[in-house]
Amino acid sequence: MTENALTLTPAEKKDLKAQAHGLDPVVLIGDKGLTNAVLKEIDMNLGAHGLIKVRVMGDDRETRIQYAQEICDQVGAALVQHIGKLLVLFRPKAEDESAGKAGGHRRPKAKRQTKRQFNAKD
Repeated sequence: MTENALTLTPAEKKDLKAQAHGLDPVVLIGDKGLTNAVLKEIDMNLGAHGLIKVRVMGDDRETRIQYAQEICDQVGAALVQHIGKLLVLFRPKAEDESAGKAGGHRRPKAKRQTKRQFNAKD
């Protein structure tokens, strides 16, 4: 892998594997292979989610490994896990300035009242 790809420590990989366990594949690499459209879709999903699963159709293990390396090099991601026909990829999400402002200064929710408490005020 080249300098573009991320590297993860074993502890980070373990944590990401646990997070990815419940995820479904969001991108499918079909018979045409790793096209520019597929790379664009992977890049977009990594930007939105940070951690994704990609399903690779085909039975050739070497081809799947080659796809994983090429994806990581092209989009700057790290391969968390390659298990069967699934690739688990990670790239930290870019922090949006607007999302950071809105997410950090939320007003706390008011405590919910039961019907009895609401009627007791009258």
